[in-house]
Amino acid sequence: MIQDLQIREIDTVFADFVCRWEAGDTDILRKAVTVVSSSVGQGNICINLADVFGSDCVDAASAALRASQSVGRPGDYRPLVLDSANRLYLYRYWKYESDLARTLIRMAADMPEVDKPLLKDGLKRLFGHRDDGPDWQRIAAAASVRSRFCVISGGPGTGKTTTVVKILALLLEQAGGGRMRIGLAAPTGKAAARLKESILKAGKDLEGLTTVAGKIPNDVSTIQRLLGAIPDSCRFRHNASNPLPFEAIVIDEASMVPLGLMAKLLDALASGTRLILLGDRDQLASVEAGAVLGDICNTGHSCGYSDEFRTFIADTAGFMLDESETEYGGALLADSVVVLQKNYRFGEQSGIGLVSKAINEGHAALMLDGIKAGTVADMAIFETPPRDSLHRRLAGAFVDGFSGYLQNNDPDEVLTAFDRFRVLCATRQGSYGVEGINRLIESALADQGMIKPDKQWYHGRPVMITINDYSLKLYNGDIGIALNDPESEVGLSVYFPATNGPARKLSPYRLPAHETVFAMTIHKSQGSEFEKVLMIIPPYVSQILTREILYTGLTRARKSVQLCCTDDVFLAASDRRIRRRSGLRQALWG
Repeated sequence: MIQDLQIREIDTVFADFVCRWEAGDTDILRKAVTVVSSSVGQGNICINLADVFGSDCVDAASAALRASQSVGRPGDYRPLVLDSANRLYLYRYWKYESDLARTLIRMAADMPEVDKPLLKDGLKRLFGHRDDGPDWQRIAAAASVRSRFCVISGGPGTGKTTTVVKILALLLEQAGGGRMRIGLAAPTGKAAARLKESILKAGKDLEGLTTVAGKIPNDVSTIQRLLGAIPDSCRFRHNASNPLPFEAIVIDEASMVPLGLMAKLLDALASGTRLILLGDRDQLASVEAGAVLGDICNTGHSCGYSDEFRTFIADTAGFMLDESETEYGGALLADSVVVLQKNYRFGEQSGIGLVSKAINEGHAALMLDGIKAGTVADMAIFETPPRDSLHRRLAGAFVDGFSGYLQNNDPDEVLTAFDRFRVLCATRQGSYGVEGINRLIESALADQGMIKPDKQWYHGRPVMITINDYSLKLYNGDIGIALNDPESEVGLSVYFPATNGPARKLSPYRLPAHETVFAMTIHKSQGSEFEKVLMIIPPYVSQILTREILYTGLTRARKSVQLCCTDDVFLAASDRRIRRRSGLRQALWG
């Protein structure tokens, strides 16, 4: 791992600061501090000393670090913490991890009193009847009522949002149909808006099935706003001393939540509050440190349910789950994780569904020949061209993909048409990254006379907001399009979609930080859906090209995917999983 790290100036400055207070030889300490600081910057929570010093020297390195006054054991208040497994942490991240693990285990063990006959009746009313095996949506609903903590995982189209709306109805019924304070949040403004839209739609479908349909909330915020972010600081108004005023909280797109934010959220939960996490455990991990949802779900392992859980599901949901002989069957957290398995978006013959499943299972090589031969429905793959022929090879695809939205004038129709197609890139910089591809797209559209990018703002320019601006109600990930507007002093306005009513417009010069978004990174696309996707992967093997990158990019599309990728890169990426160092999985699963 150490050879892949990029040492930044802040890493060496921090190491110098720590070593300044030490006596004697500080070479081992300096190296360890530099690497752990750099490693956190690349998404890891800790480092394993064996990765840094080698297995033959790990004991000597461990002894030297434990002799340092800057390194403590778990529970000590020192700049760094070294645990019994020789994992070295920055203190803050050790505390985040240990606090999070302790809280999750306590919540998973907390079983509120359940009116089983009422729950059984509610499950029948809201989920209907199925004869084709266990209904995992119904099982997830029962699990969420049974315990204070539940994770509902599943790929796009498995019905996570539909399920959670029904769960909220069941919880309201369990509360006697009375008032129950429920908080709804997501990591980004874009994800929050999508959750709100989905809840409004799913809530209407429950009318006539439950008397509490009108009490299901649809006010969704970002997690930061839910916690009460204090401007110009890393602190929040809600914490252990001032907990959130909710009996239940739902967090969507939980795979995007980094360790620090998740720890602060759980710290702010009041005693007795329920927490339901929704997310795809196979998606990319958060941009910041941690792979929290993957660790909580023990991704990559089969975790059987306890006898008590299986009995509860049989009594309420009507399904007797099979016994599972697994390494993690006795783990307390196993009963709090339910994976939805039926996909309602991708049918059995869907190429996107088949290929994404094969990638997750490590069998992508078996699908490659079929994709290249054109026998895999709704998917095509072609070799990534060299830099000097990128424009010539891809210009046609750019023009075909974006011509639809540029032929409209009505802002709402323009926004809808634009969201039908997107170019996704694995990287930000370089010829194959977002910055280079956005320039190519602008050039291709300009060549056809479809846009005139001769100045910063032009008719048809799509932009994505990159920071939250609560005063303008614009959030990181929101996408708007600049259109000619005779009512504007500058000749055009930027239009953003609204959940209810027509698109709202703003002067381009009022916008917070933003960037052009014909193309976007696969990371930024999480939580979004498009009819068609063109995914561009650089023609060289890289550590950032992983199974999760391919899976996340492919599953953003509802109807078709064009994958620009060489065979060797596709196979190498399919074989490489994101490996973020942390102790959270071991703390939760043993």
